[in-house]
Amino acid sequence: MLDRYARQALFSGIGSKGQAAIMEKTVALVGCGALGCTSANLLVRSGVKRLRIIDRDYIEESNLQRQLLFDEEDIAQNLPKSVAAQRKLQKINSHVVVDATVADLNPSNIETLLEDVHLIIDGVDNFETRFLINDYSVKQGIPWIYGACVGSRGVTMNVIPQRTPCLRCVLENLPPVGTTETCDTEGIIAPIANLIASLQIAEALKILSNNLDALNTGLLTVDLWQNKMTRIDVKGLCENTDCITCKRRSFEFLSRDKTSLSTILCGRGSVQILHPNGAKLDLANLAGRLKRVGGVTYNSFLLRLKLEKYELAVFPDGRSIISGTNDPAIAKGLYAKYIGM
Repeated sequence: MLDRYARQALFSGIGSKGQAAIMEKTVALVGCGALGCTSANLLVRSGVKRLRIIDRDYIEESNLQRQLLFDEEDIAQNLPKSVAAQRKLQKINSHVVVDATVADLNPSNIETLLEDVHLIIDGVDNFETRFLINDYSVKQGIPWIYGACVGSRGVTMNVIPQRTPCLRCVLENLPPVGTTETCDTEGIIAPIANLIASLQIAEALKILSNNLDALNTGLLTVDLWQNKMTRIDVKGLCENTDCITCKRRSFEFLSRDKTSLSTILCGRGSVQILHPNGAKLDLANLAGRLKRVGGVTYNSFLLRLKLEKYELAVFPDGRSIISGTNDPAIAKGLYAKYIGM
């Protein structure tokens, strides 16, 4: 099987020992959108032992412009992103174990979903989840690689507990609601997502092959349209800030009361609603009840209810994505009306 990775192992930075180390590692990928698709593809081709994909969403037509693992057939089958990605990736490399988890990463499940991983890759679209990952990373001593992009711009940074600043050394608090640019407001071009994900996985290969001295210790920003790349030295933040996470060891985002029951999804015109107490839904029974009020399709992964102005995608754990609004109040009202809270 080493022949498969011969060119990668031939690279002096990795070598046969580094490749052997990569093949023993488990990586968690949180979010399988534009960044996550490219990251997953590269990780599976590099030969990691196991890739655990955690994503809360399903595939829509607007995703196909930049999310390279998906196609029109996935949309026709109403597949969640993690499931569709798993099916494609297993055809690429059958030697890698690919786990697909359709879930929203939150304080109640993070310890289970990220158990026994060696590295966490950020493919999410919101800072609340990133702060949650950062808390878990620092508390457990597990490295993670931050990545984000919008428009033609992107950013990435390694977080290696006890070695580099954490995300909250750089960004102390969540950005105020409505102040961050999103794909809804700014759009996005596919090349920036591919580039940032490639930078993330280049750093991941250094970590997985035990080459920590080669790591980028700065915050790297890129603007492809303006032909700019900047590296900001953040190493001194470890000593010069009283970080609430890595200095004071306060992990407030791991507390369940920090979980939002509603989340506006980037680039979607949609709101995610979590059931306040969790739920196990029988989608077949729910489909029978809802077919009287709108168009219903369902499979074992999700149910979709199409109304005149809105669409509800409902998952077996009671979670729902309401499309057609960015207003959490409207989304909660629709959830309560058709699903029940």
